[in-house]
Formats: sequence, C-alpha cells, structure tokens
Amino acid sequence: MSLRIIITLLILFSLVNFSVQSEEYSTQACTNCHQNEHQQWLKSDHAKAMAVADESTVLGDFNDVRTEHYAEKARFYRQGKQFWVEIGQTDHPTKYQIKYTFGHFPLQQYLVEIEPGKLQVLPFSWDARSKQDGGQRWYHNYEAENITTADRLHWLQPLQNWNGMCADCHSDGIQRHYNPEQNSFNSHWKNINVGCLSCHGEMQGHPDQPRSNKSTTNNGKSDAAAYIGNWLRQADQKIASWHGPKRDNSFMDSCFACHSLRSPLTDGFSADNAFLDQFSPQLLLAPMYHADGQIKEEVYVYGSFLQSKMYAAGVNCLDCHDKHSMKIKIQGNGLCLQCHSAEAYDVESHHHHPQQSEGAQCINCHMPTNRYMGVDDRRDHSLKIPHPQLAEQFGTPDACTSCHQDKNSQWATGQLTKWFGQPPTISANLHNLYKLQLGQRITPSEHMALIRDNSIPVISRATAISLLGMTQSQLDSHFLQALLNSDEALFRLSAAQAATTLTPIQKTALLVPLLRDKYKAVRVAVARSMVGVPLSGQDKTDFDNAFDELMQSVEVNSWRGEGHANQAAINIQLNNLDHAASELQKSIKIDPYFDGAYFALAEVYRLQQREDLLDKLYQTALQRLPDSAQLHYSKALFLVRKQQYQPALKAFKSAYKLQPDNSQYLYAYLLSMDGIGQSKQALNTLKMVYSRFQGDQQLLELGLYLAQKNQDRNSYDWFMQQR
Repeated sequence: MSLRIIITLLILFSLVNFSVQSEEYSTQACTNCHQNEHQQWLKSDHAKAMAVADESTVLGDFNDVRTEHYAEKARFYRQGKQFWVEIGQTDHPTKYQIKYTFGHFPLQQYLVEIEPGKLQVLPFSWDARSKQDGGQRWYHNYEAENITTADRLHWLQPLQNWNGMCADCHSDGIQRHYNPEQNSFNSHWKNINVGCLSCHGEMQGHPDQPRSNKSTTNNGKSDAAAYIGNWLRQADQKIASWHGPKRDNSFMDSCFACHSLRSPLTDGFSADNAFLDQFSPQLLLAPMYHADGQIKEEVYVYGSFLQSKMYAAGVNCLDCHDKHSMKIKIQGNGLCLQCHSAEAYDVESHHHHPQQSEGAQCINCHMPTNRYMGVDDRRDHSLKIPHPQLAEQFGTPDACTSCHQDKNSQWATGQLTKWFGQPPTISANLHNLYKLQLGQRITPSEHMALIRDNSIPVISRATAISLLGMTQSQLDSHFLQALLNSDEALFRLSAAQAATTLTPIQKTALLVPLLRDKYKAVRVAVARSMVGVPLSGQDKTDFDNAFDELMQSVEVNSWRGEGHANQAAINIQLNNLDHAASELQKSIKIDPYFDGAYFALAEVYRLQQREDLLDKLYQTALQRLPDSAQLHYSKALFLVRKQQYQPALKAFKSAYKLQPDNSQYLYAYLLSMDGIGQSKQALNTLKMVYSRFQGDQQLLELGLYLAQKNQDRNSYDWFMQQR
C-alpha cells in the first residue's frame, strides 16, 4: 500500500504573500531571557523545520546534478547565490528557484513557487544520511511508483501543495487564508520554523513579568512552591509508579496537533486551545492501521501512543524527550530503565539476545519501525508486547520476524513459547476488535461488549464505536446515549459520528445536548449528523452555531477535492442537488484526479435522473482515472440500470481486479456473472478466493446460494463448514 492512501484520507487541509514576522512573536524576545532553552532548541528538528534556501540551510547537491525517475527528470543547479531546479516530464522542462528548505534529516525537501504565493513540494528529495547508510543522493519521493502528470500524487497537484498539506506543522502561527473563489492563498506565518509559539502559545503579558533566577514549573510556580512528583520504584517493584499530585498532561495537545493524523477544523492552530477544539483525529481504522492497532501508513504518534500502557499510567512525551531539543534523554536501554528494573528487563533471561546487541534493545522489540518518505524510519509508540501468533490470524506485523526475515511467525511463536511459556491470552473482546478492523463478522452483542471493556484503551474502543454501523443496521439508542453522555471526549465524538443512521426523532432526543459540547470536534460531528433535522428555539440556535463551525471546517479544506465533496454531501442531505453538483464540479476543476468527486457527481446525476450527463461523465472520468476501482464499479451499476448486463459484467470485473480485497466488488461481480448465466463460473471463482474473505457473511450466503443453484452438494457442504 502506498502513501497515496494516507494523503487521500488526511481529511482536508490549502498561495502566499508572507508577512514580515512581527516583533511581538520574535523568538529573540524569548531568547533574551531563556538562553539555555534556546541553545537546546537549536539542536532540535523543530528549529530546522523550514528555512529560507541559502548556503547555510541547503544540504542537497546543486552542482549541476541531474536525476530522473521514470519520465520525471530534474537538474539541480546554482545561479549566483540562488538555488534552482529545471524539472519536467517533457523535452521542455520548467525552471524554478528554490525558495525554502523543508526539514533537514534524514531527508531535506525543497519548496518552489509555481504561482504567486503557491508553494509546491518538489518530487525529488535529498537523502541527508551518510554515504555509509545509503545517503548523500537525490531520490524520488515515490521510488516504487511511476507518478505521471495525470496522477493525483504528481507534484503539481493539490496534494503536494505546501500551503494546505504541510505548512501548519513546519512554521509558527501559520494561517492559510485560502480563497475558494480564486483558488488562491495569502498564507502568513508568525515564525518560519517551529519555535516557542507552537508549544507555549501566545504567552500574553509574559515578557512583562518580573524576572526571577528561580527555576519554574510549566505552571509558572517555583520548584520550591510546587511539589510536582516523580516516577519512583520501590525495591521490590519491577516498574516505577507515579508519586505526587495527579499529572496534568494536557500540554500534550500541543504535541498531538502535529504528531497525529487529523482533520483541521480551523485555519491554523494555537497551543492555547485544546486539540479537539482544533482537529478531529483519525482513529485506528484500516487501511491506516493494522488490525491490532500497529501503525501502517503515515499516521504519526497520537493514535499509537494513546493505545499504550505508558499513556494510561500517566507517562507523557517529556518523560522520554527533552522539552527543547526534543532528543531522547538517554540513548539505549537507559531510557527505559528510568522506570523499568534493569535486573528484571535488561538481562538475557528477559530479552534472550546477547547484551548490547540489536536484539537486546528494548525499542527493537517494543517499538518496531516503519519506513516513510523513502528513508525515514519511525517507531510505533504503542509499546506493545510482540504477539507473532496474531500475525498468523490477522496478518499483522511482528517485531521478531521484522529482524529475523528468514523466519516466519510460527517460528517466532515457538521461540517465545520456549522462553516464556504459552503466550499471554488475547481476550475475546480484543479478538473481536481485530476482526472488526478487518471487516469480519461479529455479533452486535460482541461489538457492544468490547466497547464496554475498560481493559481496552479508550482510543481502541472509540474506534469500535465509530464502526457500530457494521453490526447494527439500527443502533441501540440506549447504548448510544450512554456513549454520548460519556466523560471520554473520544467516545462522544465517535458516537456522534455513528449517529448519522438514527431517525430524526432519535437525533433530536440524543444529540441536541452535544451541540453545546466543550469541544468543537464533537459539536461539528453532531452538526454533521443532524443536517436536515427540524429544530426550533434554542435548539435551532445551538445547531446554527455548530453548523457554522462545520461549514468553516469544510471551507478551510476546500483547497483540495475533498473540501468541495464534503460541501456537496451536506447539500445532498439538504436535497440541494444543483448546489451539490456545482460543488463537485469545482472539486473536479481544482483536483482533476480525485475519483471521489466523479463518483459523487454520478450519484447526484442519478438522483436528478440526468442519464444524458452520466455517459459523458463516465467517459471523462475513466479517461483520466482508468485505474479507479470505484469508478468502474459506479459505471457498472449505471449499466445495470440501463439493462446492459454484458458491459456491466466487464465493468464489475474491472473494479474487482483493480481492488481484489474489496468484498463488495467481488460480490457484485459474482452476482453479475450469475445474472448472465455464468453461475458455475461464479461458484468456482468464489471458492478459489474465499479464504481471503473468511467470515464475510454476505459472500458465505452467496456461496450457499450458488451451490444450491448448481446442485453442487460438495460445494454446499464446503461453504457450510466455513460458518
């Protein structure tokens, strides 16, 4: 699976007349008093997040160096003190000046201005690692793929736009200022890199406070005046516990603002506001995460860390990372041994590898890496115990075979059993959660039981809440009400998102109070679920306020196709089909390779009974996006309505071949075969691939039907055994 998935599911983000940084937010004002902190910050990745391209910041080789990737060719060169690139997929490449550097290690990217104020990320990056590690070279960001100009991931398309995709996490106080009418930006920052403002907020009045030589806590109290506690381990304990007042870890909202996969609700963010007042987070859903919650696509840290026992115990980012350099405090196992007994854990009887070897390092078993952006290895922060037996059942990765690549999960399970005895039991509720993630069948009662299980992390249960529609065609309103009234904000958010299937009467009874929820993410989700529900009085006022917040979040993200598609979805719900069609046409205009807009526009034309427009739409869409499974599927349904069954079969087959793990595409393809008299072929096809869809009730019922229709007793018995 490629990075195109993560970019497509990053629900919504957005040309640039940069303002001069005002003195009010100058880092110099902070440095005057906090010189030690500033020196530490200079060592951080934050300090090098973005910079004007010059001799001191550019790491790449611009000595008339040429590189290419399939048809994309580039020449990196200098003009005086400026850095330039000549790039294109034709014999007439375009020249751009490098305006800014982006990051520094293990890769450095480069930004060019293709229109006034509109910055794009070049498709070639500089590998800043050492030569010994394979670095000091130019490489393409999608080395395994041929990204043509007719590809949504091409560097000139919206998904490679700095203003929308990247800006808010690489500069302080960024605001995109996107103009949807002109499809332009007037983006401004308060500081070009990630400095004091992103973590500490506005700090209004702070520079005017009297200076003190006493060290202070995050709350501004001197250490002598505030006992902040510590992690302590008694002699008979293997793991430390927190001693002192309950920790206030809300500051991590500032970390999560960037180190998470999330949808922005506002234009820019501030450390002074809560995470859920500015973003709606991505939960642990496929295909972004593996079934057991391990990271898969580029999802950063939030989702994995919230699953960890560390997070549940009160551990925060600064227990492991220095607060200004952001480097880990201690290299090697010493970092973990701050809290974990060396006598119990840093010994061969625990890790079963030679001391100081790679296998003896805690992080290699409990924080395995995934590689992103070609060279960037990032660690999973869920800090799980390796469970190779899950790999056999759910296709999840395990730390053992990621190192021992010549072995399989059965071998790894055998080794762990030999060392530690039988592997720890995975609860039935966790098994059901993993099955749910894979789209496998569980019962409604099993689904509700795992949501009620307090031993499962909150974010995992919130993910299960968001999937209630998979097992309940009609939601249990009493069960949902308890979730909507929960103290856990992620429960309220997920329940509000799941509530779209409730009746208008149920929505009025259950959702109206959450229109006044303390967090904008919840209010926006409620407003989205209540579109079209008739209200009056104060309820109508509260809805209008929340709906305005919803529309603001949609408009903030309208620089890419999904923004207009989301506006269209709201208009469809309000039966404003002409407005919906207009929004989808705008989506196609600014983001022509986003297949979701064509798919949705086809649905609008169907509702409007504009069959005359559908033929032309599918012709245009599939000419631009011949590898879009959902467009082939949509066209197949259109052909079925026109009773053109043979062409429909061809379209269903194309959809399934392009996305062979989609059970719905397979189901429709087999039904189409059956419909034109190919029942035997349909039965044989299903039997050949059914192992990939074990537990899919719809396909199981289809198999039994086809076996009966073909009077094939052996096949019927075979499918009965799959129940």
